[in-house]
Amino acid sequence: MSKKKHFELDQPLRHPDHHRPVTRRDFLAQGFRAGMATVLGGSVFSMFANPHNAHAALSADLEDLRKSNGGPCDVSAFGAGKIPFICFDLAGGANIAGSNVLVGKQGGQMDFLGTAGYNKQGLPGDMIPSAGEGFVNTDLGLAFHSDSGMLRGILEKVSSGTATATNGAVIPARSENDTGNNPHNPMYGINKAGANGSLLALIGSRSSDSGGNSMAPSAMINPEVRPTKVDRPSDVTGLVDVGDLVGLLSQEDTVAVMESMYRISDAKLGKVNTRVGADAIIKDMVRCGYMKSADLADRFGNPADLNPEADPDIVGPSGIFTSAELSGDGEFRKTASTMKLVVNGYAGAGTITMGGYDYHTGDRATGEMRDLRAGRCIGACLEYAARRNQPLMIYVFSDGSVFSNGMIDDSVEGRGKGVWTGDNQQTAASFFLVYNPAGRPQLLGGSADEQARHQQLGYMRSSGDVETSSSPAANNVNLLVETVVMNYLALHGEQDNFEKIFPNHGLGSVTLRDSMTAFAPIR
Repeated sequence: MSKKKHFELDQPLRHPDHHRPVTRRDFLAQGFRAGMATVLGGSVFSMFANPHNAHAALSADLEDLRKSNGGPCDVSAFGAGKIPFICFDLAGGANIAGSNVLVGKQGGQMDFLGTAGYNKQGLPGDMIPSAGEGFVNTDLGLAFHSDSGMLRGILEKVSSGTATATNGAVIPARSENDTGNNPHNPMYGINKAGANGSLLALIGSRSSDSGGNSMAPSAMINPEVRPTKVDRPSDVTGLVDVGDLVGLLSQEDTVAVMESMYRISDAKLGKVNTRVGADAIIKDMVRCGYMKSADLADRFGNPADLNPEADPDIVGPSGIFTSAELSGDGEFRKTASTMKLVVNGYAGAGTITMGGYDYHTGDRATGEMRDLRAGRCIGACLEYAARRNQPLMIYVFSDGSVFSNGMIDDSVEGRGKGVWTGDNQQTAASFFLVYNPAGRPQLLGGSADEQARHQQLGYMRSSGDVETSSSPAANNVNLLVETVVMNYLALHGEQDNFEKIFPNHGLGSVTLRDSMTAFAPIR
């Protein structure tokens, strides 16, 4: 009988050199339990299934209240008009550098490492980027290895137009292996930068403070926006309850009844003296409660408007996922739920945690198949943003990384690459992609050499290890998160606010921060 050479896509990873899984993080990293999803608030237009159109018009007087800029009944305050943000938390220590996103020396991605360095990152000598242009792919702006599993997955899901409107940057940065104690998750920082949604502040795949596998930096945590768990379409549709009235009346009639309730209450309040000092404030709160109920029925009276499975852009004959993909893969359902909320602005940012990325199993096929699926999920988010004509920032990180000892997996799924032998935090990196409907985001820098250094924020040694002095983020996960949040602000042209929002930051001078910023503003 032939011996199986790899683990199946959702099969748990049992490592003889690891202790038996005990904590939730252990189970997630080794694939004994699935990851789920996180989301954080969004855009002022997020109040509608199509961000540019309301479903039913509120009467003029209530519409004025809804749009009152900063007034007591200002529903628009739930959305801040920020770029939607989704991050992928690959639990367990996935490979990112080399075999997926290229990471080079001081000159950038194309300042190639030595053969031994790429060998450590899973690439044999005849597949290293310097062996020929055929091993470098820049379809997404950011340079990937041409046979990257993540890249193949992304390109399966995005159109050519989406790819040409995307760009990215990579950050070589060490983080501890196989632990949730890395403060990797940037969601609270993105919220502090202004992102918010019309329904939620943060949602997450796990019932943790960060909503994901990795922790959030303690200095950024705001208990008021602790993530609510979302990992499937039913979680999305269950976010809003407009009561029984919608089931008895049409959506328009329901809105009309609630508007009438507002006016009756408003008239009665005018004749009441509450006999307390905060009389006006109390009355405003009562009025706004009725007005916001009418607004809720107006925007969410039809639960199908929130349902990812009812969105033809997500699933169906012309959808990003086929019906079989969505029904057969929990990671796809999780991704569909998250991108529905975030891209439409019901939630402005989200974390999708995917388990089973502790894949140093003595073969290459296991990791390739999981990288491919992660790529499909990343690509689906980019393509959905394109179909909705919305910008999007995607951030991908993992707790630690892996290395290869040079043995080759020649199986079909192994693709002739180096087997993943064990954990190695020295080869770790994170990256982000930015989609802009107006065209590919532009790297900072007046020359090609300068732009290359803005696309790779830090660098590696020729040996394939992170040069820990190359950037503030290279050897400090807290500062890695700060770097990501700073780049998010820069996409809005608001990088000057970074020091005001994070007065105790560790990114150094303005000059140093500018060197760690990738793109010119897109909004």
